[in-house]
Amino acid sequence: MHHQLLSYKESLISYYRFGSGGIPVICFHGYGQNAGAFAFLENEAGSQFTFHAIDLPYHGETAWKQGLNFSLDDLWQILSLMPFDIESKPVLLGFSLGGRVALSLYGSQSGAFRKIVLLAPDGLVVNPWYWLSTQTFAGNRLFRFTMKHPAWFFLFLKGMNKTRRLNASVFKFVKAYIGDPSLRLSLYQRWTVLRKLKPHLALIKSQIRKHKTPVKLLYGKYDRIILSSRGEKFVKGIEEYCEIEILHAGHQVLQPRYASVIAAALK
Repeated sequence: MHHQLLSYKESLISYYRFGSGGIPVICFHGYGQNAGAFAFLENEAGSQFTFHAIDLPYHGETAWKQGLNFSLDDLWQILSLMPFDIESKPVLLGFSLGGRVALSLYGSQSGAFRKIVLLAPDGLVVNPWYWLSTQTFAGNRLFRFTMKHPAWFFLFLKGMNKTRRLNASVFKFVKAYIGDPSLRLSLYQRWTVLRKLKPHLALIKSQIRKHKTPVKLLYGKYDRIILSSRGEKFVKGIEEYCEIEILHAGHQVLQPRYASVIAAALK
């Protein structure tokens, strides 16, 4: 596995390249991860694919210096600097947050990709909290204030959890990130910087039909963060091209134990 840094504007973009196959795969990791999370796929599929996994802004070793601004145009320009030919029609592979990035990328240049593989993907449903926190001025100001002064939000979460209006797994997940000051800062930066990457699902589905793009969705049966029902709704109208597979897993489906399943999905 080769780790490299690309200069882009004032930033340094970290990415990993591994495998020796003729088909490029562009990989986008989940929240709080880094591009190395895909490394285990080299043994399973490296002879057929060459993987290019990017550390997203405020993740891994990417040093993002463009403030809290990151657009699809930025992403396209970064990809143009990487050592693969976009004309070879890469596969898009995204896990969780990375699924939203992959969908957004496909939506902007659908004809450039041969297949989409999404693992427990974000982006198929608009999260009202994320929308409020990143897509509105007042909501983002409140978000920033809360990350500095979270006490009131803890009380709110506890109330939601006690009245069962908030899933226990989601409550645990959010509490883990809100409890640490450095994690709160990262949460604010990561959510805000990627706010412009918003998949337009109706357009994406029409493009999938137009280009006959194969889509594979993998979900964990016991995932309480991103439910497979979101994928089942997305499939409607593109059944001919889109397939769902449910694994005996939770949210973390990007793991070596599922390497053969992911490799099969890529093929």
